[in-house]
Amino acid sequence: MRLNAPVSKLLRCAIYTRKSTEHNLDLAFTSLDAQREACEAYIKSQAHEGWRPVPGRYNDGAFSGASLDRPAMQKLLADVRSRTIDIVLVYKVDRLTRSLADFAKLIELFDAHNVSFVSVTQSFNTSSSMGRLTLNVLLSFAQFEREMIGERVRDKIAASKRKGIWVGGPVPLGYATVAKKIVVVPAEAEAVRTIFARYLELGSVRLLAEDLDRRGICSKPRRLSDGRTIGGARFGVGALAHLLKNRFYIGEVVYRGDVYRSEHEPILERTLFEAVQGKLAAQVVARRCRLRGSPALLTGRIFDACGNCMSPTHANKRGVRYRYYVSQAVLQNKPQAPGSVSRVPAAELEALVLTALRNHLNPGSGLGLPDSDRDLVERHVESVTLAHSEIKLRLRAIAEKAAQQRDTDDSASTPSGPPNTTVETIAISWTSPVPASVKGIVHVPAHNTPIKPGRRETLLLAIAKARNWIDDLVHGRVASFAVIARREGKAERHIRLLVPLAFLSPRIVSALLDGTGPADLTVTKLARALPHSWAEQERHVEARR
Repeated sequence: MRLNAPVSKLLRCAIYTRKSTEHNLDLAFTSLDAQREACEAYIKSQAHEGWRPVPGRYNDGAFSGASLDRPAMQKLLADVRSRTIDIVLVYKVDRLTRSLADFAKLIELFDAHNVSFVSVTQSFNTSSSMGRLTLNVLLSFAQFEREMIGERVRDKIAASKRKGIWVGGPVPLGYATVAKKIVVVPAEAEAVRTIFARYLELGSVRLLAEDLDRRGICSKPRRLSDGRTIGGARFGVGALAHLLKNRFYIGEVVYRGDVYRSEHEPILERTLFEAVQGKLAAQVVARRCRLRGSPALLTGRIFDACGNCMSPTHANKRGVRYRYYVSQAVLQNKPQAPGSVSRVPAAELEALVLTALRNHLNPGSGLGLPDSDRDLVERHVESVTLAHSEIKLRLRAIAEKAAQQRDTDDSASTPSGPPNTTVETIAISWTSPVPASVKGIVHVPAHNTPIKPGRRETLLLAIAKARNWIDDLVHGRVASFAVIARREGKAERHIRLLVPLAFLSPRIVSALLDGTGPADLTVTKLARALPHSWAEQERHVEARR
């Protein structure tokens, strides 16, 4: 056979290289270059078979082989699917992946597109069963090595935590890292002490967030690896609740439920921290009691079509309370998706859900349903999602009948255990009552214009400020209105004008919360010459409709 005879078919060869870390990637000749040279030499040795390298490079530097979420890997797979590659070459199998499951998916994809796979330092053939066995064994050891590395890293982190050594992660407000050590930032540390002290005084995370916003205390700014900066903005309720529970501030670290003494300097006195934990625990118990006693059956389970939680609220009109659920998107002034349901009458919705629930569970189920509506919802309803023309109920279907059978079985050998739990979804067709039914709930005549959101927020903020000022005076935190005026940067006359709002009728406040107050109501009109009697206040506001 002539050595220079023309080949029957050209085979396009793609070389894939990978390196797990950034170490030495800035050198002129890296591990990626060494892998590519070895693969190119192998391709030259097979030139008589028609092997030719494709011009593109598939290099993944500083990417783990634990997953396929790598830029060059995804480009390689796209080229495989477009059938522009005939052979994929790697230096070793573990350069392609260290996951046996991912490797099986890759081989299946290669086979589907008639692509061969070659490891230049490990001799095997993917077209034979023995070659596949060899590959699987190699990948099993590669995956084992990856998992062992992970275990060693986790063990090292655990040992470091037990010794109180900082091992990285987000640095809490009040601290910074210097030479891989945690040091106190005095200005931020003072802000942390203020946060804990003010929470004890206010007793509410929501009020604390508002107070910190007025004081200009913000979250800790953090610079990401891509150059972006996050944080440095007003505290949210969730972030504050997490900060108030962080034992890092008393010189401790928590790892997998265990608490260890750390080597960094604490910011807070333990007595202050424990007092805050006690108040937080009491608030949780009180909230559970309120929810349990609340007439709103779907609290914590109802969401709008965009996934926003819907909270229970109410309005009072002529001595009658009207309940409904309102989306958090409305309460937080977020933009609403077109066609989304923002408010819904609570009684009508709960009746629909309960009827559908009982009809679904009763026929032929053999389940003994609880008489209490609340017990029925808590036992079976996972979530309620509200769309414009449909209500979706996600249910916990409990195999109670089987559990009862086990309990009553006379055989002592029958094992007992918890009932099996599955999840199913049912849909209820309906017509969204918004906006007409919302007006019906709060009894706002159709010709009345609701109060604008901006004006409503201004009124509610003024009421909150007035209540805080009175609270400061009552508890002796300030001596006079003049002190408050200096603190707020306002004239004393302005403070005295707003203070009567602290004694505003709860019914008027509720009307403002649900947006049913008079459209032309302003802070000045509401506060000026405000009657002392709540009934007179309500008649005064009602006359403006």
